[in-house]
Amino acid sequence: MYSRAYILLQREFQELKKNNYEGITGFPVSEDMMQWEADIEGLQNTVWHGSFFQLRINFTSEYNFVPPVVKFRTIPFHPNVDPHTGRPCIDFLDNTHKWNRSYTLSSILLTLQVMLSNPVLENPVNLEAAHILNKDETLYRQIIRRRFHQPLQSKDDSSESPKEPDKFNRSIKSVSFYDYYKTWSRIATSKATEYYRTPCKCLKIQISLESITNGRKMS
Repeated sequence: MYSRAYILLQREFQELKKNNYEGITGFPVSEDMMQWEADIEGLQNTVWHGSFFQLRINFTSEYNFVPPVVKFRTIPFHPNVDPHTGRPCIDFLDNTHKWNRSYTLSSILLTLQVMLSNPVLENPVNLEAAHILNKDETLYRQIIRRRFHQPLQSKDDSSESPKEPDKFNRSIKSVSFYDYYKTWSRIATSKATEYYRTPCKCLKIQISLESITNGRKMS
């Protein structure tokens, strides 16, 4: 008999394939559905567009009572991503008390995609990225573009994992940056920043994932 977590993840896999979010793919790499690989592309009209980031997501049998462990395998140069482990600094992933059972794999990946172009500079986990972004936005953009071609792999996960082409859910639908920006502005605890002009300040990225999952489905 399949576990509750297995059934939930099967359902979320179907949801992810059905919605076809642009720049987002995800698929299980273990038979029990507890280990996943995902890829996200930066949003259009941002410095991250055209760059793809691989992630590894580990669930447990207690899902969705607790959040999964999410790590970037291709680590972006970003104030809110640990440069050594690849873990994103998002409160609902770090703190089980802020996790909500309504959150899904789709909403997590959408959040990470939006996070790339909406950095939070207070209490960053990548101090170098935060310092450069705060002092010289142009240099920060140049570093991002240069590293597109030489992605940094996390120290604890440098090996390549085989891809299973039949499990990819390739994205075909599109969404404008304006739509993403408008949604982020509505759900973030602090106002989102376009092109990093006035970086928002809050302890961690805190958003309503119900708003993303209900409002970010492509038509």
